[in-house]
Amino acid sequence: MLEKAQCIVVIPEMKKAALVIGGQYGRGFASCKKSGGAWGSPAAVKLEGGSFGLQLGGQSTDVIMLVMNKRGMDKLASDKFTLGADAAVAAGPVGRDARADTDVMMHAEILAWSRSRGVFAGISLQGATMRPDKEENQKLYGKAMNNKEILDGGVATPEAARILTSALNRSSEQADRPAKK
Repeated sequence: MLEKAQCIVVIPEMKKAALVIGGQYGRGFASCKKSGGAWGSPAAVKLEGGSFGLQLGGQSTDVIMLVMNKRGMDKLASDKFTLGADAAVAAGPVGRDARADTDVMMHAEILAWSRSRGVFAGISLQGATMRPDKEENQKLYGKAMNNKEILDGGVATPEAARILTSALNRSSEQADRPAKK
């Protein structure tokens, strides 16, 4: 799936809590492919959402989202968008279905997975909003930067972010290699 994606969003330790009224909040980074196919500099993002109903509990979950097309990439570079309303999001396929070209993967702009206690599964993020994390971008780049200018590929990757972009590039290279028989 990674080789088909335009961008990736990684949100480690997204917090979810509920006592009738629930909420979720996480901070992470998004990176998009540059014209040559290499992953570009990361832009900081925040994910926030709420819910109401019969619910109780708390959880910390790692979230990975793959942005599959240009329209989804444009939403990611915007000031704020709502998952499921402004951009179509679907739970990503797992197991042997992960490489299949299902109808969901053909129409969803964003595919999402979560990892809790070592298991990856699909996740529903319908109604959550994603916005730039301006404070974190300021820390990372040493000056005020918006996500559009970072994700469009015109910004050099800071030293602190090279671990992420290197890991993405290595993973993409492995995905491009033919499987050994």
